[in-house]
Amino acid sequence: MVEIECLWECNDGLGETPIWLAEQESIYWADHVGPAIDLAGPRRPSIRMLNTATGKRQTWDMPEQIGSFGFRPGGGLICGANSGFCTIELGTGAFGRIVDPEPDKPHNRLNDGKIDRRGRFWCSSMNTMLTDKSARLYCLDPDFTCRSVAEDFSFVVGNGIAFDPEDTRMYFGDTFGGTIYVFDFDIDEGLISNRRPFFSVEDRKPAIVDGATVDADGYYWFALNLGGKILRVDPNGRLDREIDMPVRSPTCVQFGGDNLETLYVTSQQSFLTPAELAHHPKPGSMFAIRGLGVRGLPEPKFGV
Repeated sequence: MVEIECLWECNDGLGETPIWLAEQESIYWADHVGPAIDLAGPRRPSIRMLNTATGKRQTWDMPEQIGSFGFRPGGGLICGANSGFCTIELGTGAFGRIVDPEPDKPHNRLNDGKIDRRGRFWCSSMNTMLTDKSARLYCLDPDFTCRSVAEDFSFVVGNGIAFDPEDTRMYFGDTFGGTIYVFDFDIDEGLISNRRPFFSVEDRKPAIVDGATVDADGYYWFALNLGGKILRVDPNGRLDREIDMPVRSPTCVQFGGDNLETLYVTSQQSFLTPAELAHHPKPGSMFAIRGLGVRGLPEPKFGV
């Protein structure tokens, strides 16, 4: 039986990028914009941590928005942020800037990203004005070399990056285009090609494609933001399952917990009207979905 639990009513303005760190029995995620309601004081982006074994909670304020991040094997984080690719040391607060792939686009920032099983960090940008198809896909190699990929492809907001278990496919969600694409993925060379439509949410507007993951069976899971659902799509692009969430704006999903059988879901308060906030309690919370009968895949670390 599927059960959904609210683990932390943390009031995220825009929660994203849940990552399970098995050695700590903890789920980490980012709040891009800071708490939106119910909390006094200025809104500040942050990274949060919840230890599911002890219940310990921790929040680290960030100097700018963190679109996505991953762990490094020696400790610390690699991230895509407002100023480009960066490193973060949570213990000291050190924030090191690596490279801005779009210095000529002041209204763009890095958004959704994932690390492949050779330690590369793939990240999309987004147009913060939500108007121009000026965003692109980038890959940061373990030596900190940044390169643009899929040169013929641009969009307003990129999301939903995930890799299949065989490392032959990379999935990508064009949020405002309403389409999830699949690329052929060459993990040895670190190249993607042959972009083609995989799944559409055009008939579900105003719902949009948000963060995603892939399970051990190769099925693609993603958050249907403004649609209040988590969807599972089979490798042939057919809808396999829908899970209704208690909030209208789930934002990203990731498997973790014992045997990677729990699906963690972030959510947001931003962009919701007062009526929607009243109708859907606990927006901006961290949720756990159990009883799905599937397992996820471990999240790789950068540079491994």
